[in-house]
Amino acid sequence: MNITLPIEAKDIQKLIPHRYPFMLLDRITAFESGKSLTALKNISMNEPQFQGHFPDFPVMPGVLIIEAMAQACGALAILTEGGRQPDEIFFFAGIDNARFKRQVIPGDQLIFQIELLQSKRGIGKFQARAFVGEDLAVEAEIMCAKRKVQV
Repeated sequence: MNITLPIEAKDIQKLIPHRYPFMLLDRITAFESGKSLTALKNISMNEPQFQGHFPDFPVMPGVLIIEAMAQACGALAILTEGGRQPDEIFFFAGIDNARFKRQVIPGDQLIFQIELLQSKRGIGKFQARAFVGEDLAVEAEIMCAKRKVQV
């Protein structure tokens, strides 16, 4: 697999199976095979979660930030393996030590810094951090597992 950075959203869709409204990565800006990945998501007021979370004070739900970090972890695993087969999906398998440090609001840009800590038999453990500018917004250890699915 030939990797040219940055990887834009249309090409991220070739890596991970997520689609609107659950495609939560806009761009991959850095990648080191088997080590790390940096990705970003622009937070826009017209995203569907802001209709109800919260109409008078829009805040990005923490679970969606965690999901975006998990997608970035999956992208690191897939890129490291040289791609994904059509019958494979990397599932979110676990989370430890999640901490929310800062609210994320429309107009912010989340920058995800992902580091592969360990990989064995199709299960990867990652240190994931989400920043807004220099400020740490969320951090967690995330596990993703590769599984075969019927397509």
